[in-house]
Parts: sequence; structure tokens; C-alpha cells
Amino acid sequence: MTPGAKLRELMKNGIVAAPFVIDGLQAILAQQAGRQAVYMTGFGAASTLGLPDVGLMTVDQMVNKLRAITSTSIIPVIADADTGYGNYINVIQTVREYENAGAAALHIEDQVWPKRCGYMLNKQVIDKQEAVMKIKAAVDARKDEGLVIIARTDALAVGGWHEVEDRIGAYMEAGADMGFVDGIKDLEDMREYAKRLSGVPTLLNNVPMMPMKEVKKFGDFKIMLNPFPMASAWLAYRAALKHDLISSRYLSWLPARLQSKKKPGKESGFNQIINALGAQEYFEMDKKYGSK
Repeated sequence: MTPGAKLRELMKNGIVAAPFVIDGLQAILAQQAGRQAVYMTGFGAASTLGLPDVGLMTVDQMVNKLRAITSTSIIPVIADADTGYGNYINVIQTVREYENAGAAALHIEDQVWPKRCGYMLNKQVIDKQEAVMKIKAAVDARKDEGLVIIARTDALAVGGWHEVEDRIGAYMEAGADMGFVDGIKDLEDMREYAKRLSGVPTLLNNVPMMPMKEVKKFGDFKIMLNPFPMASAWLAYRAALKHDLISSRYLSWLPARLQSKKKPGKESGFNQIINALGAQEYFEMDKKYGSK
């Protein structure tokens, strides 16, 4: 079963919760925690290179990030494909590369390039008909009919809900499998989303951080993206700044401090990470094939 087909089967049984991930380690931890799918976030991918999510990532960089995640993940990976990195011709190439890299689903947005993170100010959207043709190109480009093509609109911040309904309707007619309204900030937005697009398969970027049981009350969302890992990264960043964790003084003090607090018989954090990464498998190979 292809990744896309697997994701479609999962969606038949209810909302698929997919946490944000930015690398192979997070994908492994997500599947070990019992998650059904993961989401490769463009915001997070850019942050790993020390970049803001303002259209600086290239398609090659995103595909490389995607391969790093799909190569470690046995669960479906939903991927951010930004605007497709150009016009409809670029969209065709992007879909082919994402599919070859193992994506189960991808979303194409209707922002003007260079795009902005969905929660940034001053976003702009391209002409609706141009966006429709990009969705058609994405649908036609896939070789695997199971690959889920998600049409994202950022029109909420630009033209309001009427514009959103008009665009999502047009994108679905163009062959998209699912709609995605980005920029949902609060409970009122969620209510409008569920009400106005009732009957349309939709994806929710759960920025309000609602529990699954609460999200189910709003409507029939098919996929719920959970940004909690990115929120955790933000908290760690704030803690590092507050407690001066990145100074040379702290970095020289930390190893000795960790060593002094190590408890006999308890697996270290380092070993937990390398075990999660499957290091033992390579240790066994070393025993089998390595010289003595």
C-alpha cells in the first residue's frame, strides 16, 4: 500500500492527528508515541536552517528534508509544498519530486511568491484562476492516485470568509482531494471554518491547540495538524535565553554537571536518543561485518 493510500484508509476512521516534525528523529518519536501520521512543516524546515518562513527555502531543500523524514517513518508524511515554487510548470515538478520522496500528501497554497508563514501579516494571494490551474496541474502530475492533493488558501486574512468559500469551492472542482484554510486563530474561526465548508473534506492547522475530543465537536475535519512540537521548541528557546544556556560558561559547566547527576543503572538521555535512532541495528552490523 502506498503512503497516500495508507493515509486515505486512516481518514476513513476519523480525524488523523499529525504532529509537526522537522527531522527524522521527531518522526521516529512520533510513531513510537503511537501517532498515525506526521506533518513536515515548512516553518519548521526553514527554522532548522536559521531562516524565517518567508519563501527562502528552495524545492530541493524541502525535498531533502522530506526524504530525511520519510526514510525513517513508517507512518504517512503530510508535507508542506508552499506555492509549488513557481507557476503550474514548477508545481508539476514539485509534485513529482515530493511523490518520489515518499510524501503521502502535500498542500499547495495560493499565496504570492515569496510567500509568508500563514500567521504573518501582509499576505497576498494570486488570482483565483491562476491558483485553480496550479491545483489542476498538481492533480494531473501525480502518478499515484493515492497521493492526497490538498489545496490551501490564505485568503481569509485577505478577503474574508466569502473569498475563502469561493476559492476552496473552485479548488475542489479542479480536483483537489481536500481544502485547507490557513490562518485559523481562535474558536470563532474554527466555528466558521466548520460551518462554511461543511461537506468539504478539510484539514485543520490546530493553532488554538484544542484537544481532539473538542475539535470533533466543530465539524468533520479529516486531518488535524498539531503544532505542539514547534511550541515546545519555542519554549526551549525562551528557556535558553532566560537561563543563559547558550553561553560558553554554561557549555563548559554542563558536561560535568550532567556527569555528577547521573544515576547508576538509569539509561542516559543520550542513549535514549541513539536507541530511538536505531543505533543498535548498526552496532549489530559492526559485530557481523566489521574486522576484529
